[in-house]
Amino acid sequence: MHFIAYYKVWLVAVALAFLVSCNPAKTTTDVQQFSGNTMGTYYVVKFVHSNQVDSKALQQQVDTELELINDLMSTYRPTSELMRFNGLAANEVFVLSAPTRTVITEAIRMGKETNGVLDVTVGPLVELWGFGAKGRIEQAPEQSQIDAVQPYIGIDKLSLTSAGLTKSVAELAVDLSTIAKGYAVDRVAEILEQASIHNYLVEIGGEMRLKGTKTEQPWRIAIEKPESAERAVQRVIAPGDMGVATSGDYRNYFEHDGVRFSHLINPHTGRPIQNRIVSTTVFHPSCMTADGYATALNIMDNEQEALAFANKHQIAALLVVKTDEGYIELASEMFKPYITE
Repeated sequence: MHFIAYYKVWLVAVALAFLVSCNPAKTTTDVQQFSGNTMGTYYVVKFVHSNQVDSKALQQQVDTELELINDLMSTYRPTSELMRFNGLAANEVFVLSAPTRTVITEAIRMGKETNGVLDVTVGPLVELWGFGAKGRIEQAPEQSQIDAVQPYIGIDKLSLTSAGLTKSVAELAVDLSTIAKGYAVDRVAEILEQASIHNYLVEIGGEMRLKGTKTEQPWRIAIEKPESAERAVQRVIAPGDMGVATSGDYRNYFEHDGVRFSHLINPHTGRPIQNRIVSTTVFHPSCMTADGYATALNIMDNEQEALAFANKHQIAALLVVKTDEGYIELASEMFKPYITE
């Protein structure tokens, strides 16, 4: 599953990077690790466990789960469950699998809570601006093209009932890029919990779930500075037992006639965002929910609106904002306890 539409800023895990074998592990309290590719990006699982763990079998279980999520929610697989729904006519009822229903349910809830800022029906606009499965474009679309697509956008055009999912216009297409990767992180964490592993770090392309400690020290993450030319650390934080997601607009964009167009599309305008928020990091027990909130806050009209929303809904969020004097940090009340100078 490729998530070009909402590319997330890298979060770097500050942890022991031992390369370990995928053979059954000996009894150890060292950090063990395995990794692979999924959803057009990479995944990493690090964990500490005092008992014997068959890392190869555990990785196979993780790979199987991630492949299932791809088969259900990818917009790059024509026969995925999501793409089969997208191909339906208006008002046809589509029976969802339990995983897709979980993600759609949260997407609709967050769409309504954010007044449509987080909108999983924005897919046609993402394609129009060259950040979807059809690939890059060389110039910005005309306003008439945007106007032609806008009638197909809107979370209000989706309806989820006990019978299934329907859409009121045939052209509507759902793209779960904003939260499906976070959901996959949560599912991998559940697999570890079922294996009685309670000290771990799971990452898929920058989205994370952390729990417990690594060799008696807390897991730490590094939030990247919002610079497109090079990678550097903005701040190192220990989130505790949390899901973590960061959204930013400074690595995935295109330029035309000297104007920079972000991959983050405002559903209300049909255009890439024009605010001064360059990245948002959100902590939440659910990585899926953190994933969605990070994107929504990044898309909001300005940093004041985003911070007010985070405080109103008790979201732990850190905004990095560009000003005339440089970059500043704005932290919500729920995030402030994580900040240590």
